[in-house]
Amino acid sequence: MKIKFSSIKLSLKKLSSIKISPSMVNALSSVSAILVGLFAGLIILLLSNASQAFHGFWSILSGGFSSMRDLGQVLYFATPIIMTGLSVGFSSKTGLFNIGAAGQFIVGAYAAVLVGVRCDFLPGHLHWIAALAAALLAGALWGAIPGIFKALFNVNEVIACIMTNYIGTYLVNFLVTKTIFDSLRNQSMRVTDTANLPKMGMDKIFREGFNVSSANSGIFIAIAFAVLIYFILEKTSFGYELKACGFNREAARYAGINEKRSIILSMTIAGAMAGLGGALLYLAGSGKGITVVDVLAQEGFNGIPVALLGLNNPIGIIFSGLLVAYLNVGGFNMQLYNFAPQIIEIIIGVIIYFSAFALLVRGFFNSLKKRKGGEL
Repeated sequence: MKIKFSSIKLSLKKLSSIKISPSMVNALSSVSAILVGLFAGLIILLLSNASQAFHGFWSILSGGFSSMRDLGQVLYFATPIIMTGLSVGFSSKTGLFNIGAAGQFIVGAYAAVLVGVRCDFLPGHLHWIAALAAALLAGALWGAIPGIFKALFNVNEVIACIMTNYIGTYLVNFLVTKTIFDSLRNQSMRVTDTANLPKMGMDKIFREGFNVSSANSGIFIAIAFAVLIYFILEKTSFGYELKACGFNREAARYAGINEKRSIILSMTIAGAMAGLGGALLYLAGSGKGITVVDVLAQEGFNGIPVALLGLNNPIGIIFSGLLVAYLNVGGFNMQLYNFAPQIIEIIIGVIIYFSAFALLVRGFFNSLKKRKGGEL
């Protein structure tokens, strides 16, 4: 028994001596979260229909690559959740939890669609740019509201964001019905062609015969903003000030950083990212309009797990957004094996939920690193 204990002790010492970089820890934690989530999804499939479970599971893993059109749809669905993921991740880096991305998303979407419908006098190359600018401004203003309440009145940003989510949703419903409502489809009018984002030849690449995907230049805009946010956070003094407030607000104030200004700006930028995500979804030329329903925008909430899985890193959020979109597109093929559509949502939800497992993995490696070189 003593020999066994000694061998276990020796093995633990060898494990602790392994040099693990922070980037490797982050990668391992995210991969572990994905694998655990996929395994949980397989269990649900087996309980639902064991005879077709593995076929359905394979359709999730391969569905996004089943055709060029499906791959294009992955890019289309990933675009808005990358932006809302950036919104949540940026605020988290600065010590705030932006759960109001859903409200900011739909407010920005309305501003973009309004410009897309009513400002048809603008030239083509300016029309879609003006619509994106309107979405950025509207989302920024809506995100600034909880930031102002947090900075000036010490109102918890989570509570303020939840309230602005519902206010924004019902306000947009009211404004849509009064300004740009299509009663036949119970949603907003179609934007003019000049307001749609350029396809950049993606409609010729990501298609299957006459069945064209909705892929467009929006994915490049999302990636560009992710790189921009990364640069701001990691390479500028402004980003350092925002992160300093997130790490320790009292120390930041002692160092001369304007704490209230940083909070307001952080939520304003986060709101702008979410608002732009709404524009990128509805200006894709897919014919999708803002539906007048009493439901919060799902893309706003999907930004939370996307940011979590991407570890709040703007570059990581690009890949986590693509992963979540890929699983959604692949999941639709499960219906070929007699799985109900609701099963797809459950599986995707479980996979996203287990992204929180990444925090446990990171904690394990961090504790292991602290004990490195000591007695186990």
